[in-house]
Amino acid sequence: MELLAEASLRDSALLPGGFWAAVGVWLEKPQVANKRLCGARQDGAWRAARPGAGGEGSPGRRALEAACEAFCRCCREDFEGLGLAGPAEEELEVVLRTLVPKACPPAPAREMVVKDIFNGTVTFLPLVQTHDGKYKIKKSNIYQVRLLHTQDNEWSISMFSSPPENYISDGILCPKTTWLGSELLPKLAKWSTETTKCEFKNTLSLISVARYSKIYQDLKEKYKDIVKVWPEVTDPEKFVYEDVAIASYLLILWEDERAERGLSKKQSFVDLGCGNGLLVHILNNEGHPGKGIDVRRRKIWDMYGPQTHLEENTVSPDNLYPDVDWLIGNHSDELTPWIPVIAARSSYSCRYFLLPCCFFDFYGKYNRRQSKKTQYREYLDFVMEVGFVCGFRVEEDCLRIPSTKRVCLIGTSRTYLATQGAVLDEQRAQYISRRQSNFMVAPDHQTDGFHQHDSLPAASDVTICPAADTKVSQKTDVGKVLISGFLPRGKEQVRNCTTLPQDLVDKVVLKVAKLLLKETKGSPLEMSNTWNRGESLPLSEIAEHLDKDTLKRLKNEYGGLQTLLRNNHQVFEVLNGKVHIRDWREWKPPRKNKPGKQLKQRLPSKALKRACVGFTSTILRAVRCLLNSVVMLMGVRS
Repeated sequence: MELLAEASLRDSALLPGGFWAAVGVWLEKPQVANKRLCGARQDGAWRAARPGAGGEGSPGRRALEAACEAFCRCCREDFEGLGLAGPAEEELEVVLRTLVPKACPPAPAREMVVKDIFNGTVTFLPLVQTHDGKYKIKKSNIYQVRLLHTQDNEWSISMFSSPPENYISDGILCPKTTWLGSELLPKLAKWSTETTKCEFKNTLSLISVARYSKIYQDLKEKYKDIVKVWPEVTDPEKFVYEDVAIASYLLILWEDERAERGLSKKQSFVDLGCGNGLLVHILNNEGHPGKGIDVRRRKIWDMYGPQTHLEENTVSPDNLYPDVDWLIGNHSDELTPWIPVIAARSSYSCRYFLLPCCFFDFYGKYNRRQSKKTQYREYLDFVMEVGFVCGFRVEEDCLRIPSTKRVCLIGTSRTYLATQGAVLDEQRAQYISRRQSNFMVAPDHQTDGFHQHDSLPAASDVTICPAADTKVSQKTDVGKVLISGFLPRGKEQVRNCTTLPQDLVDKVVLKVAKLLLKETKGSPLEMSNTWNRGESLPLSEIAEHLDKDTLKRLKNEYGGLQTLLRNNHQVFEVLNGKVHIRDWREWKPPRKNKPGKQLKQRLPSKALKRACVGFTSTILRAVRCLLNSVVMLMGVRS
């Protein structure tokens, strides 16, 4: 073993425990350091005696040999030179893990990890499969991390490997020796002296990382062209790949559920607050019947085709979906705490998947109650509490998506019998009524349904009793509770001057053009040979020449007069609060890509055709507007 790099540590309070915690991160979540990995799967772990301990034929020696022989051809010579000598009573910890790359090839690879607590070393032994299906150690690619207590408060952490000239690396499953010394070692040193405690679970803790990696790569390749023709103003790469990741997770989750329950039919779903509808589009294409509902139609909906079922409608808590297997709430805002309630009331078999983002209570914004937790963690606990009250067993997991809000909550089976539904309906109604009454109290005096427990109660311990100051009858009408204070988000109005009557827009455009050309000086001959851009007037001065009815209509639009004039950018230019007629001779084409900047790949034929048609129609509309504007200006001059 040859030394690659060494780093000094100066925090005796956290060592050596911090070192082994850092090793645990690299064992369980290698993707945080090696971005080319999707993750790792632990296939087994056990304690074993040291090689050679107790002599030939001793029980400890036989235990290690039997364990190694179970999956790998190992002999005493394979462990020589690894520094594993020590007292026989100090056993080794052996872990077998599978590294999963983000993309295939290469295929997932197995690795044996030997942790020697006594000597402060952890050794990584890559395994290669033989022709008879067993594994043997790839001696040329062994590497080891070693912790050494030098003196007093000083420690050192070192990286060793097989001779670099013999080391064979693919840069993914077998990292380069330079990367081990310059990238991995500094990260391990940093993690060894950090005290940060994560509030959330490891990512993808409820599903297979290897299956997720494969399905995600397949879906990413299948739907990548949507990024190139994305018609919305939002970032296409973030939203497309985020929905691809969520769809990959749900497909595996639902596949596992079908296997567990012995089902063959794919689960149905409804996505409440589906937004751009891409998640619905992917799930429909992958064979799951379902639809998405949102209060506002998006431009991209028209691109999906008839096989994707999207509905423009208002979603209210009194809407039920008795024939649906799963309800989805992906950044569902005001509906987030209601979705467990809707699922519980829809049917006894209905489940839900929630990805909370914005913090909403049942009747408005969520108010913090516990300063010891982050607002995000506290809100997640609240939504989990709602699930428990509704009678669900709620599981938590962390997704791999480009978002800071990555924790999902999954309500699967119930904690009560189907015959007890009426009792649970009563408790849900009382809980919601209590939240509504507390919502009207100042945040400092609020108490939740569980009287501010520091931790969530177990599902079996949930019992809801109405507060003394809450007027709830013995038989609470659930429907009345739901509609008594919740205001569903109505259909969003477009207020950017694009829906104004065309005659009103033409009237304002002509009026402004006349004002700008009113004080034009020069002879008719000069005016015919030169472009007359008129005067430059402030928006406030132009507004004084418009009638009251027109100003009233414009004030109802975002940006008012300025937005209307900017919408007619082929005629006017608005700059620093002033307006003048645009001189297209001063127009400068967009700057080209900087030298060396990688150009995007060419669009495929279908995407290119769609993009060209859209671009051509845009140009025709602009030319038509420009011709109309020229005609108006000629009329002004005459």
